[in-house]
Order: sequence, then C-alpha cells, then structure tokens
Amino acid sequence: MALVPCQVLRMAILLSYCSILCNYKAIEMPSHQTYGGSWKFLTFIDLVIQAVFFGICVLTDLSSLLTRGSGNQEQERQLKKLISLRDWMLAVLAFPVGVFVVAVFWIIYAYDREMIYPKLLDNFIPGWLNHGMHTTVLPFILIEMRTSHHQYPSRGSGLTAICTFSVGYILW
Repeated sequence: MALVPCQVLRMAILLSYCSILCNYKAIEMPSHQTYGGSWKFLTFIDLVIQAVFFGICVLTDLSSLLTRGSGNQEQERQLKKLISLRDWMLAVLAFPVGVFVVAVFWIIYAYDREMIYPKLLDNFIPGWLNHGMHTTVLPFILIEMRTSHHQYPSRGSGLTAICTFSVGYILW
C-alpha cells in the first residue's frame, strides 16, 4: 500500500492551504473587524473552498487505501459517494471559482493595482501570502485535474449550482 505521488501532492497542497488560511486569519486588518469579516472577500471564500476540496481529496485517497481489497460492499458504496462529491466539488466550485479569482485579481491588478490591492495592504499582507491566495490556486487545481480522472456532473446541474453560488455571493 505505497502512496502514489499524486496522493502525497494532494496532502502537501492541503497543508499549504491550511497554512495560508491560518496566516491570513492571524493578520490584524481593519477590514476583518467589520461586517462579514474575512467572509466578504471572494479570495477568502475561494481559499476555504480549495482547502475543503483538497481535504476531500485526501480523505478519498485515505479511504481508497483503507478499503482496497476489503470486499465490503458498504465501504465501496461510501467511497463512490465520496468520489462523486469530490468530482462535483471540483467541477462546480473549486475550478470555476479558483480560476475566476486568479484571473480577475491579476487582470485588475495589472490594470490598476489600487483598485483591487492597494499598496496599504503591503503593510498587512506579505508578498508570499498574496501569491498564496491569488496565484497558487490555479497551478494546484490544474495539477489536480491532470493527475486524477474525474466524472463531471451534467452541464445543467453544474451551471445551476455555480449560478446559485454566484447569486448567493452577490446577495451576501
């Protein structure tokens, strides 16, 4: 039962996101003290989505290692549910929200930095943490898509779920 490199990579990515989230939450910024706190920022929500997604990936890997060859039908059924949750979350939340956050942040940053990430934030957020929140998301999710096979939901249900998420965020 040796670990496959992609399983080790998922664990490293999960630990990376946990580190980024812990460091971000430890920052004393005035905006964290207002209504909604960190949850009003799509970047923070995306980090939580990515951490939960890679947590599910690691849980799926561990479950598949533990149930391999057991022959227990119930365990196999539960593993299939976990895999379908992982695949749904990738297709509906992790990939679209992650790509949107990275693309929009860096496009607006290149156009007018002060509009999205004022120089004042450099006093609070170190450069490595900024890249952890706005850059590493895309390579990590692309690596996940290349190293694992995923069954994607139907186009209708996927669009319905991401539109529901988007409208919920806008209303929030």
